[in-house]
Amino acid sequence: MVHPALRVGVVGAGRVGAVLAARLRAAGHHVVAAAGDSDATLERIETLLPGVPNAKPSAVARDCELLLLTVPDDMLGNVVSTLVGAGAIREGQYVVHTSGRHGLAVLEPAAAVGARVAAVHPAMTFTGTAVDLERLGGCVFGLTAGAAERPFAEALVADLGGRPMWVPEEMRTLYHAGLAHGANHLVTLVTEAMEVLAAAGADDPAATLRPLLHAALDNALAHGDAALTGPIVRGDAGTVEAHLADLRDNAPQSLASYVAMARATLGRAVTDGRLLPIRALKINELLDAATAEVPVHQWSQHREVGR
Repeated sequence: MVHPALRVGVVGAGRVGAVLAARLRAAGHHVVAAAGDSDATLERIETLLPGVPNAKPSAVARDCELLLLTVPDDMLGNVVSTLVGAGAIREGQYVVHTSGRHGLAVLEPAAAVGARVAAVHPAMTFTGTAVDLERLGGCVFGLTAGAAERPFAEALVADLGGRPMWVPEEMRTLYHAGLAHGANHLVTLVTEAMEVLAAAGADDPAATLRPLLHAALDNALAHGDAALTGPIVRGDAGTVEAHLADLRDNAPQSLASYVAMARATLGRAVTDGRLLPIRALKINELLDAATAEVPVHQWSQHREVGR
């Protein structure tokens, strides 16, 4: 644990901030105040941080030893500059942000007045509820900090129940892109798959997909490309052609993503030698034809009409 226990303030008590503050509170730290003004944020403070007052960001920063900045990426630089300009950040204070994209550069105004800064990003998706408290156990945190702040950052992650992963400053955006591509785009992919199954008549698409997706994800994490199965890896051009036709006619909103992922899968299957180039060429021609037949503006308009 970070010793001694710290007075913690959180600016941006949204899904991430309220949960991290609650976890630090459970570890023995004193959460003195939280800033946020939306109805959802106020409810999270009341639920996850009972008794913790809601205050203005500058008041939160002035009253704490550890300031957690859990605001959206595009707001972070402005929040840091505003707090420094208001004299709310001081020498020796710990100022930590949870952005995946940003490293230490965005905290330079705070460092310039003597604050001890670090980037501490949880590689986790958050609901903003008590469910997340358990999920933090074993969660990897992407850390960037100077040599003097490294022990503190590691101790902070331990208090949060996580595991540290050091990310160089110049690799922060790439690190975050990998997480977003895997998690955020997975949500889009799964949601579209459920829509397609619903169009095919499934009364519970989620239950239909759940065991398959659990197995596919576990296999992919363990074995990478070797986990690939299905018509593209087998070179079943006829099946791919039938998929494309039915998607075009019944679920055109998913055609573009199917084609994009099919191309990526095709390339990986050829590279690892599981698919002969001549079969890949035939499938690629089918994918070209599918996107030519249904321009983007048509399927996007169809999606708007269907909402």
